[in-house]
Amino acid sequence: MTTSTSGEPVPQDVVVGEEARKKAEEFVEQEEGAVRRFTGRTEVLVAVVAIAMSLYHLYAAYAIIPAHILRATHLGFVLFLLYLLFPAVRSQRDRIRWHDVVLALLGVATIAYLLFDFDEFIERAVEPTRLDLVFGVILILLVLEGVRRTSGLILAGVVTAFIVYAFAGPWIPAPFTHRGYDVERLVGQLYMTLEGIFGTALDVSATFIILFTIYGAVLAYSGAGEFFIDFSLAVTGGKRAAAGRTIVLSSFLLGGPSGSGVATTVTIGSVAWPMLAKAGYPQNAAGGLLAAGGLGAIISPPVLGAAAFLIAEFLKISYLDVIFMATIPTCLYYLGLFLMVELDARRLGVKDVDLRPKQGLWPMIKQRGFHFTSLIAIVAFMLWGFSPNIAVFWAILLAAALSFLRKETALRFWPSGVPLHRTRMATALQAGSVGVLAVAATCAAAGIIVGVVTLTGLGLKFSAIVIQFAHGNLLLTAIFTALVVWVVGLAVPVTASYIICAVIAAPALTKLGVPDFAAHMFIFYYAVLSEVSPPTALSPFAAAAITGGDPYRTTLQAWKYTLPAFLVPFCFVLDPSGVGLLLKGNWLDIAHVTVTAAIGIAALACGVQGWMLVRAGRIERVLFILAGLLLVYPTRAADVAGIALVLVAVGIQWWKRRLPPATPAPG
Repeated sequence: MTTSTSGEPVPQDVVVGEEARKKAEEFVEQEEGAVRRFTGRTEVLVAVVAIAMSLYHLYAAYAIIPAHILRATHLGFVLFLLYLLFPAVRSQRDRIRWHDVVLALLGVATIAYLLFDFDEFIERAVEPTRLDLVFGVILILLVLEGVRRTSGLILAGVVTAFIVYAFAGPWIPAPFTHRGYDVERLVGQLYMTLEGIFGTALDVSATFIILFTIYGAVLAYSGAGEFFIDFSLAVTGGKRAAAGRTIVLSSFLLGGPSGSGVATTVTIGSVAWPMLAKAGYPQNAAGGLLAAGGLGAIISPPVLGAAAFLIAEFLKISYLDVIFMATIPTCLYYLGLFLMVELDARRLGVKDVDLRPKQGLWPMIKQRGFHFTSLIAIVAFMLWGFSPNIAVFWAILLAAALSFLRKETALRFWPSGVPLHRTRMATALQAGSVGVLAVAATCAAAGIIVGVVTLTGLGLKFSAIVIQFAHGNLLLTAIFTALVVWVVGLAVPVTASYIICAVIAAPALTKLGVPDFAAHMFIFYYAVLSEVSPPTALSPFAAAAITGGDPYRTTLQAWKYTLPAFLVPFCFVLDPSGVGLLLKGNWLDIAHVTVTAAIGIAALACGVQGWMLVRAGRIERVLFILAGLLLVYPTRAADVAGIALVLVAVGIQWWKRRLPPATPAPG
């Protein structure tokens, strides 16, 4: 055994053990649910339904299907597969129980009932019949149980609390009091209109999210993940800080298509932890870096995670606009990570490890570079004027077609010595449908929350309370809003956290003059940060399972690496010029606010890491951190003060570097 620079033991030949891998995968299951694995006829049945679901949504991307039919059939597929694949408790993962079949069929029945005569059905929303009430209550309960199975008891409890709030309005203390609503009114709102379960959130799941999960699965099964890691090693593997740089670059390339922080952390970690250990990274620091890279998956174009599609729908803007708004914050985030890695190499005394793969960069690009084509095509199609769902539709077809350039990556849909449902293309289509189930259940549950908030006026009441508590001060309102989003994010997944806070917290910012797009992006970024915040810090906990580090110390390290993500969102809500970070305004203002924010992030990195040219003392660290905070505050006075503090700190570092090394005192 050897020791790292922090004194932690590191094996000479570090490998990710099977036990660590399984433990890490448990955290993925906490985010996406524990899925059953089948054989025999059950496997064929589930495969056929999952493939049919993917093909149906691919058809829907190009054809014109009325919104109510698409949303309802989407939820019907989701509920049927969800109750077959996700057990009520982990001990029932071995096989499907009779009650799972009953619940799956009930889910289909509730959808078939409303579609039978939809025009007459919605006309009865004000006065539901007894049968409407029965099917409506069943669907609400099915959604609650479905989200419990996929996302856990906490989110199901939060949704239940909102339903209770709708009933108990008259007995709730002011200022949250409302008239109260009975079962008929609630079922009419949540089941019989497009304002509840079948609202915007489920629409986004049915039109955008599932297509991107299919796209991610097609990339994964065509070997793109392996190529992205090899490409990252080829680009960064022969340089100083190669191990850390590889984590950052491969996290961006893998995370962009997947949009899942925990899955990206586990995928990269199982490959990269041995490299980090050999380079001399301590276990907790390595885990923190892996989690920070995984977090970047949710904020990286072209996918940005499921919540980004909701931003486009809530604001009635194109998804391409959301990608543009996320471009500079994403670049700043990865700038911060790269700087942290470079400073780590000096602070930790990281060893130079040649990690370059056997195949050179250019031969690799010639043979497997086609994997980049579909990623570029998504943005190109949207720039060309295609809608996001059409753009990803063609990107899926392009990725599948290009996979045939190499025999070992070809996504065949015909048997090649294996059953039809186990061919690479069939498996990719199944994975695309299964991958959306947890998100779709969350969107349906979030629709219940949005329906209750709309019915009771809770959003306006909550925003008025926040503004009153902050005495109308924008900075305090932004801080309180960030805390609300953060606290909500501790309990529920990113998608649900964004939806809840978009309807109850965003109005507080917009009432004080913050543009709606800036308010929603602010909430989106703080919802994402729940990925690295305990007790639901799934990405750091998964990384710690791989590295063998302490989960909470790993979380603290992840916080350090993601510090810019905690501060940059304040730039575009506190001052009108700050929206330049979202590519709004004239190019001179955009350039100015981007450069000052970049310098501020560099200063924060130096202050947090305690290193620039040489090890930083307490004075330089304080100066760097203060300068960073000032430079991310988008005002001229703050910029001038921040630059002055940076110059002073750099001057001290330069002077220290010129000093001769201290000689030991005579013994």
